[in-house]
Amino acid sequence: MPSKTDALRSSLAKRLSTARNATDALFTMLTPDAMTARPIPERHRVLFYLGHIEAFDWNLLCKSTMGLDPFNEPFDQLFAFGIDPANDDMPTDKPSDWPSIAEIRGYNRHIRETVDALLDRTGFDESEDLDNGLVFEVAIEHRLMHAETLAYMLHWLPVECKLPRHDRTRTDLEPARESGSATVQIPAGHATLGQPENESFGWDNEFGELRKAVPAFAIDRHNVTNGEYLEFIRQGGYQDRSLWMADDWNWKEAEGVRHPRFWQRANDDSDVWELRNMFDVRPLPESWPVYVSHAEASAYANWKGRTLPTEAQFHRAAYGTHGGVEQSYPWGAAPPTPARGNFDFARWDPAPVGSFQSGDSAFGVADLFGNGWEWTSTVFGPLPGFERFHFYPGYSADFFDGKHYVMKGGSPRTAASMLRRSFRNWFQPHYPHIYSSFRLVNA
Repeated sequence: MPSKTDALRSSLAKRLSTARNATDALFTMLTPDAMTARPIPERHRVLFYLGHIEAFDWNLLCKSTMGLDPFNEPFDQLFAFGIDPANDDMPTDKPSDWPSIAEIRGYNRHIRETVDALLDRTGFDESEDLDNGLVFEVAIEHRLMHAETLAYMLHWLPVECKLPRHDRTRTDLEPARESGSATVQIPAGHATLGQPENESFGWDNEFGELRKAVPAFAIDRHNVTNGEYLEFIRQGGYQDRSLWMADDWNWKEAEGVRHPRFWQRANDDSDVWELRNMFDVRPLPESWPVYVSHAEASAYANWKGRTLPTEAQFHRAAYGTHGGVEQSYPWGAAPPTPARGNFDFARWDPAPVGSFQSGDSAFGVADLFGNGWEWTSTVFGPLPGFERFHFYPGYSADFFDGKHYVMKGGSPRTAASMLRRSFRNWFQPHYPHIYSSFRLVNA
């Protein structure tokens, strides 16, 4: 019978391999020229991320935790921080400023071999950082996070830069369900944010339980759809300054934002809209959730005379029950499966709202996991007793700046491991490139 250490080592090795496959698949679907592209202006070129994920593993596991001497220190630094723009300026680096793809892949191979050897011989009681495989867990989830953030970065590459994928799901063939106009009454109760120390793996911002009383409220059964958001556009929502916070309006005007980033007009003078997906452009699927920035979601909420839910309201609607017990997942204690929602890399694109009824919460709220992260009105901040990861001190704390909002749930490209109740995502309100949906509550 394998020992506890052997079982942990085997589990970590299997999950690390799965996570590597997820990121490797993204790079192999690109044409060679796409590797030096910068699909989001304020982010690095694609090839930075080819080196960054492995450099993170080296710097965390091999260098900081195990004390190994560097074999390519310039790459360790370059791919940890990249060529950062000065102040708030956009990056100005050229493709020629970067190493070749062959050099980066050679660097990556050496790191993987070293990490695998360390995992094969490391004891998990040698230090606090190794206890229960902590730093290996961090490396795995960091990679899985990039499997998602890379997906929405590559989304903005021209279709011809991406090789056709025979394994993508034909979500356009799924039947549309009743759209998101119906609301669900959530009775007063409590919501528990975070998790206790040492209960299970989590990032530093997940620790420190906070139990909050939540008054009764009504929440949309489904996410706001493209079709519903289209009415906001047709009714002049992007031209009505009264609907927008001052900073949001200034951003919208400065950037010329007139519709969701994922939409485009069929032609310049048309009111016919199309949706830009990972591998194609198609007529706007009105039953799919709309993906927008927090600023746009907030303006829509004002137009409706409602609000975005707080983090606690989301928790109450997702995990609460009529009996007062809080569940691990909206549907109960069973682990996530493909029937529960659109997550864990099963699809490239959204599905019609309400397509996964077995994933509904105890109160009947749909699609709380997958199909798009959900914006909340809660500013990202620490839970009581917050302590930084000393080996990654800036992971959360650098964003406790009052300028980022909590997101909950998950997208089609969110790994199943990050569907745990305590997981918190966050973004600033003017970032339109991500798979972020929303639903509303009564004000």
